[in-house]
Amino acid sequence: MKESNKKESVTLIWERFLQENPMNKRIQEPISFYFCDNKEDADQCASLVVQGIKQATATSLWWFEKNHEKLPEVGDQYIITDWEGNAKAIIETIKVVPTPYNEITAEFAEIEGEGDKSLAYWKRVHEAFFTREMEPYGEKFDENMMIICEHFKIIYRM
Repeated sequence: MKESNKKESVTLIWERFLQENPMNKRIQEPISFYFCDNKEDADQCASLVVQGIKQATATSLWWFEKNHEKLPEVGDQYIITDWEGNAKAIIETIKVVPTPYNEITAEFAEIEGEGDKSLAYWKRVHEAFFTREMEPYGEKFDENMMIICEHFKIIYRM
């Protein structure tokens, strides 16, 4: 997950959401981000979220620690964008399950909704992603590393 360059559509989607959901507990505009580290995958993941297929994400605990970011919590809200930073949807975290990479289940891979939704696909693309993410720091992927499995629901679409 990477914070996107803020575009006007990010503010617009948040304002529309608040107008239609005046009882929403959060008033301040949440973080906006895209999934993945390349345009094709980021745009595909944003589309999967909008379609209701992608309902989870997996971020390494390493990433949170390296970037001094707080772990997600139930009730957190985020604006999902495409690679270019165009707002596509607002999601809300409904469950957070820290899980060792080597204990990720087929059920989680299916809920994450990418590729053919299989555990084999999930492991292949996530190992490659975590390897690319850690490489610039001289650190290596480890099958025992903790993954923050974040389940979410879509609460608004553009």
